[in-house]
Formats: sequence, structure tokens, C-alpha cells
Amino acid sequence: MSTTTSGRGPGRTHDRAEPRVQDRRQRGQVLSQTWYMTQRQLMAILRQPVFVVITLIQPCIWLFLFGALFRKVVELPGFGAGSYLDYLVPGVVVMSAVSSSMWAGMGTLEEIERGTLNRFLITPVSRSALMNANVIQQGFSTAVQSLVIVLLGKLGGAHYPGGVGGLVLLVVASVLLGTVFGACSNALGMLVRQRESIIGVNSFLLLPLTFLSSAFMAPTLMPAWMRHVAAFNPVNWALVAGRSAMSADPDWGLVLGRGGALLALALGAVWLSTRTLRTYQKAV
Repeated sequence: MSTTTSGRGPGRTHDRAEPRVQDRRQRGQVLSQTWYMTQRQLMAILRQPVFVVITLIQPCIWLFLFGALFRKVVELPGFGAGSYLDYLVPGVVVMSAVSSSMWAGMGTLEEIERGTLNRFLITPVSRSALMNANVIQQGFSTAVQSLVIVLLGKLGGAHYPGGVGGLVLLVVASVLLGTVFGACSNALGMLVRQRESIIGVNSFLLLPLTFLSSAFMAPTLMPAWMRHVAAFNPVNWALVAGRSAMSADPDWGLVLGRGGALLALALGAVWLSTRTLRTYQKAV
């Protein structure tokens, strides 16, 4: 009678180890597939460098036009910033992350129209890898845009008392915020499958989300109702976390609290986009 498959024999140990080996193998496949799909996304951007330049033109206009137009706002009692450009740089970084990420659904819609997405869906590639590649590509683009804006602000005379660490946390906050809107935009593209709907939603949300935050005006000078709305605005969470990290004396409670809320929201948005992809797959 064999005893290797009962009790605590080596057979039982092997049976328990086998699922763990399979899980590790599956995770490795998802990572390799995500890297491959991310490379595909990045190569598509590199083939169109004009697109990268165009996405940086508008933030540059905001930075230097608004910086010159509202530079005397800091003289108002209670504003609290040394120069308006110092205050404006995080606002432009965050607004750029929102405005560029909100159009991610257009790329998903183009892949649907060309049939590219449907071809991937009949391959063994992980559905999570398809969505994660979009998130990583969008995060990389947002990080590059944020760094360029920060450098332009420095050339314009902005000061960053928080040093490199504060700037890194500002970029991380902008990437998390971009992930939220990019993943939601991808989900919207798969649901509505119409350019006009994506354009309408983006146009409706961009300016209210921006101006109902502290992107361009100190909270102390905002009406009370706007401050209350801003407290629930993810755009403002990124601004509060970024500005606090960039200050000479950071409030780490604010940084971790707002940053943690952004991380949770980003994970939820990525989960939603993955679920939407599975729903789309069943519909085609």
C-alpha cells in the first residue's frame, strides 16, 4: 500500500506546492504580456512625435500666460504664496495630467474601429495585460509631461522648496490622477463606442473639475461652497498632496491621506476598465 499521498508524506507536499507554482507562472505570464503590450503602446507614440509636442503646447500656454496674467494675485491678503508662478506650476502639472488622460478612450475607440482590440481578444493574452499596458503607457506620458512643465517653470523663475523629493511626489500624484481619468476614459470608450460621447463628457468635466479645485486660486480666497466641493474633488487631492510635498515644511498627513485616496481611486478605476473590457468581449 502506498503512503506517499496520505498524511504528511511527500505526495501531499507536492500537491500543495503545485498550485503555487502555477500561480507564479501565471503572474509571470501576465507581467511579460503587460510589458509586451506596453512596448507596443510606447512605439505607437514614438512613431508620432508631433503628438507629444502638441500635448505640451497647451500646458506651456497655461503656465506662462496665466503666470503673467495673474501674477499680482499673490498680493491679495491671505493668498499665502511667494510668487504666483510657484503656486501655478503644480496646478498646470495636474491639469495637464487630467486633460491628456481624459482622451485615452479615443485611442481605445480607434483600436475597436480598426478591429485591433477584437483580434487581441481572441488570443491567449491576459485581459489585465491589455488594460495595464494602457495604464502604464498613460502614466509614462503623464510623468514626462509633468517633468517638462516643472523644468519650464524652473526656467521661468519658479522655486521648489521641497527639493527633488517634493517634485517626485508631485509627479506621482499627477500619474495617479491621470490613471484615474485614463482608465475611466478607456471604460467609457468601450461602453459608448462613439467619439461624440467621449468629446461631450470630456468637455463637460474638464473645466468644472479644474476650477472647482485650488489649481489657480488659493482655497482661502474661494467661496465657501467651492471649498466644500473641492474637498471631494480628486483633482484637488492631487494638488493638495503635491503642493504640500513641495513646501519647505511638508504636512505628511495631507500628503499620505490625499495620496492614499488617489491610489485607492486609481485601483478602482483600473478594475472598472478591466471589467468593462470583459463585458465588451461578451458583446462582440
